[in-house]
Amino acid sequence: MTTRLGVGVIGAGRVGAVLGSALRAVGHRVVGVSAVSEASRERADTLLPGVPVLEVPEVVRRAELVLLAVPDDALPELVAGLARTGAWQAGQIVVHTAGRFGAAVLDPARAMGAIPVALHPAMTFTGTSLDLSRLEGCTFAVTAPAPVLPIGQALVVEMGGEPVVIEESARPLYHAALAHGANHLVVLVAQAGDALRAAGVSDPGAVLRPLLDAALDGALRAESAGGAIATLTGPVRRGDAGTVRDHLRELASLGSTDLLDSYRALSRAATARSLVDGQITAQQGAALLDELTPTHTSGRDGGSVPEAPTTDPEDDDA
Repeated sequence: MTTRLGVGVIGAGRVGAVLGSALRAVGHRVVGVSAVSEASRERADTLLPGVPVLEVPEVVRRAELVLLAVPDDALPELVAGLARTGAWQAGQIVVHTAGRFGAAVLDPARAMGAIPVALHPAMTFTGTSLDLSRLEGCTFAVTAPAPVLPIGQALVVEMGGEPVVIEESARPLYHAALAHGANHLVVLVAQAGDALRAAGVSDPGAVLRPLLDAALDGALRAESAGGAIATLTGPVRRGDAGTVRDHLRELASLGSTDLLDSYRALSRAATARSLVDGQITAQQGAALLDELTPTHTSGRDGGSVPEAPTTDPEDDDA
């Protein structure tokens, strides 16, 4: 995109301020930003110095490209409300960053002649200048009507990202996949950290980092090649139902329901995928699932240990 545009940023949160700064860095003018909270105002002052903080309608009035970086649930009413007041302008590019929505949520603006584009960066933002370098090579989901799709793709390339076209109907599934992977990874790390502290480890992060770095890197490499489950290690992969029973007993003793529930749910998923992938036998899978059933009590009453594996799994380290 060779045309330099006047950009208005609505929402100086962690995403909006960073993307506004990225667009400014490649020559676009940021003509105004809306920022309500003190944190947003400080972020705007840091990442968009000299840009006036304005009310939302005034940001829209001044901008040739409006960047809507607001919470997903607030987006539909914001777009519709601005349409009711006649704020949108013909030929104005309207971009939102909500992963959940495609371009259809911008229909009220499109009806007034605006150009609708949905861009979602597949990245966790800190809201600081550190994010600017992380945009390099970052994947952006782009959804827009076919005639204007190149506009969204060009904006992504300008910011150093990699555009990937996601169909309108696929946006909710796309967003669910990212949320499940990134958000729940954070929860898992927090839960593992709690258990390590209870085990007497003073710095759980130091213990987890090399293990999780290796596991994540291996899984992502394998997923790009066709399947992350091949890199699975641990008691499920070995068919060690007795170890799983011990884990459940120890986790239950911590009194953390969410940790125990997560372990059960993810171990059941790992068992199912390992069965499909042929990593464990049907007998091993049945023994694991028996232990992982919430009503199972063999870990407390001395129930039988499953037979030795008929396969010879490698000696995994986790």
